[in-house]
Amino acid sequence: QAQLAESGGGVVQPGGSLTLSCSASTTIGDLDYVAWWRQAPGKEREPVARLTGGWYTEVEDSWKGRFSISKDNAKNTVYLHMRSLKPDDTGVYSCNDYRRGLWGQGTQVTVSS
Repeated sequence: QAQLAESGGGVVQPGGSLTLSCSASTTIGDLDYVAWWRQAPGKEREPVARLTGGWYTEVEDSWKGRFSISKDNAKNTVYLHMRSLKPDDTGVYSCNDYRRGLWGQGTQVTVSS
């Protein structure tokens, strides 16, 4: 059964960096249409960044310049690279293959001093 699994979350101080991983089971195939979402405490889940086919990427305005998305086909993994983290970035980050309708379980990121 095709699956996605996030990892790499944790507690980081403001201004720090973190890289999240979204590992896909090998049965999925390509990872050209994977997105990262964030759900802040008490708020709706919102998109953060996405792969839009091939090597094209999009990052939402709130995170542009600080976050980026990449993939490693050999490792079947999509990454969310986060830097200059702020307390407002706190939340559960989930990856989503939006072409296949697959979701991971999410990983908690807490930005706090």
